Amino acid sequence: MIFSVRIRNLRTASGYSQQQIAKFLQVAPNTYSRYECGKILCPLDMVIRLAQYFHTSVDYLAGLTDTPAPHPRRKSP
Repeated sequence: MIFSVRIRNLRTASGYSQQQIAKFLQVAPNTYSRYECGKILCPLDMVIRLAQYFHTSVDYLAGLTDTPAPHPRRKSP
């Protein structure tokens, strides 16, 4: 349930509509709406894309942290 609340809050704070986010994710608007309502689970690849889009971490979206700042990226070996 935390996930659905957080993506809704991030979307509204950014001024985007559900339709705009659905288009970015390449899903039907009603599918994205179900993610926000918590009626269906969002696939991991979509969660990652949402975290990147909103410049946050997957941990924040999943409720594992209350810090919305993204984690620093690892350097390639």
